[in-house]
Amino acid sequence: MDAGANPILGRGAVSEPIVAIALGSGGARGIAHIAALEALDELGVTPAAIAGTSIGAMVGAAYAAGMSGREIRAYALGALRNRREVMGKLLRARVGRFSDLVLHGRGNPVLLDGEVCLDLFWPEAVPDFFEDLVKPLLVVATDFYDRSELVMSSGPLGPAVAGSMAIPGLIQPVAYNGRYLIDGGAVNPLPYDLLFDHADIVVGVDVTFGSRRREPRRPAPFESMFGAAQIMQGAITAQKLKMRPPDILVRPGVEQFTVLDFRRASQILRAAEPAKDELKRQLSARFEAALRD
Repeated sequence: MDAGANPILGRGAVSEPIVAIALGSGGARGIAHIAALEALDELGVTPAAIAGTSIGAMVGAAYAAGMSGREIRAYALGALRNRREVMGKLLRARVGRFSDLVLHGRGNPVLLDGEVCLDLFWPEAVPDFFEDLVKPLLVVATDFYDRSELVMSSGPLGPAVAGSMAIPGLIQPVAYNGRYLIDGGAVNPLPYDLLFDHADIVVGVDVTFGSRRREPRRPAPFESMFGAAQIMQGAITAQKLKMRPPDILVRPGVEQFTVLDFRRASQILRAAEPAKDELKRQLSARFEAALRD
C-alpha cells in the first residue's frame, strides 16, 4: 500500500498498521462482505491476508484475485440479475435427477456439484491456483471423515473453495487430496483467528448474527436445515468471541435475509451500508491512533 496515496494515513507516515480480514459463512447474507471490501478500497487499505469460509471464501477469492470491491459488486449484481439464467446454471450443476429419486429411490434431485457451480458463477479473473492470486488467501473447509478443520492456502483453488461451500444437503462433498470436504462453517464460521499472526489489525465480518423476527410457526424442511446450521455457526462464533475477539468486528444488518436469498443481492448490499461506514470509521480511528503513538 502506498502511504502517500492512503487517505487515512496522510503524507509522510513512517509506519502503518497491517490489516487482515476474515469473511465468514452465511449463504446469501455473505453478499454483504462486498461492502466491507469496498470500505477497505475507499480507505486505500490493502489487506495483508484474507481468510474465508464458505461464501466468504468465494468472495474473498475474487478479491484476492485482484478485483476491487466495486468490481465484485457489479459482477455479483449482473450474475444474479436474470432469474432464468441463474436457474439454468443451477440445473446444469445438479448432481442427480428427479427420475433417479422417483424411479430408483436414490439420489438427491437438488444436490449441486460445487465445482461446477463455481465454474458457472465465478468471475474469469479468479485463477485456478492459490499461487496465482494477488493477495494471500486462507480457505477453511471441514474434513468430513477426520471431523476437523482444514485450512488451505496453496494448490488448486476451485476444489478448496467448493469444499468450503459444500453445505450438507445442498452441495455434495468435494474430493480434495484424498479427503472429502464439507462446509467450513461446521468448524470455523468466522476464521479471524487464523489472521492474528498476519496483521496488527484483524477485521472479522460476521453475517450469521441475528435472525428474522416473526410469528412462531413450524419451520419448513429446508428452512429448518439451514436454520439449524446458522444456529450452530452462531454458537461457535459466540464462543470464539469470548476467548479472543477480532480487533474490529463488523456485523452487517442482514438478519432479515435467508441463506438462499441470492435474488435479493441489491437489498443485501443496501442493508450492509451502515456496517460499511462503521468499518471505515473504526479503521480510520485505528490508523490515526497508530500515527499518534
